[in-house]
Amino acid sequence: MTAKILHGDKIADKYRKQIANDIRQRTKQGYRPPVLAVILVGDDPASTIYVRNKRRVCEEVGVNSIDHNLSANISQIELIALINKLNDDPEVDGILVQMPLPKQINPDAILEAIDPEKDVDGFSPYNLGRLAQGRPHLRSCTPAGVMLLLQETATNLPGKVATVVGTSNIVGKPMLLELLLAGCTITACNKRTVDLASAVKRADILVVAVGQQNLIKGEWIKPGSIVIDVGMNRRDDGTLTGDVEFAAAKERAAWITPVPRGVGPMTITCLMNNVLLANINQQLKESA
Repeated sequence: MTAKILHGDKIADKYRKQIANDIRQRTKQGYRPPVLAVILVGDDPASTIYVRNKRRVCEEVGVNSIDHNLSANISQIELIALINKLNDDPEVDGILVQMPLPKQINPDAILEAIDPEKDVDGFSPYNLGRLAQGRPHLRSCTPAGVMLLLQETATNLPGKVATVVGTSNIVGKPMLLELLLAGCTITACNKRTVDLASAVKRADILVVAVGQQNLIKGEWIKPGSIVIDVGMNRRDDGTLTGDVEFAAAKERAAWITPVPRGVGPMTITCLMNNVLLANINQQLKESA
């Protein structure tokens, strides 16, 4: 068996075209285009690249991006003051604060400061709580993107055994909630998991989001399973790789995502969808 490749860039392109069309149609009807405020603190190279990619996709789909490039020395009070100003601005639909933040700033305090209706990353306690209750509003972007990838495989998810390796608030925990909502039987693995291999071998659906090169051995992959590799690691030669031994896993899985151009494009696409949803909700509120 050789796995089919889930090309996230190609799948994302399909969804982005739909988002762009929806925005064009709404604009023709007289609605204001969506507006995303992007806050970048400092000049971390990886963060700068991520933000540049997000701004490019904003332009592609018709979302207006407002840039706030701030000094790495900014205080938490100053950053929250900017967020509060954006919260109160009816012309701003979404607020994105690029992580990681400098050490003097508590990221939890920043996420809680963002109006849940403008939390287009889907990181706030409110939006994660809605997902936990089975009433999702603005979904966490990477897990939402993974669910779209799974949809592309035409797999009947209810009853499938799903294992998530990595339990971060950004990917792992909301990913577990998404899979639970889809009717899967879920297993959560973290750094204290005693027998990781056994948990992986049982998985019909495997999602790995740790950031450790070759953590998941190809021989652990259940034949015929779906492997979603969220990990992004840089080799000594500068090339990127995931958390799964791709070449070996590809010979056992039915479907597998590449790294790069797998999950990443879907994350940004779901961000754009959240900005559009926030825009629609904002304008519904204004017209009520």
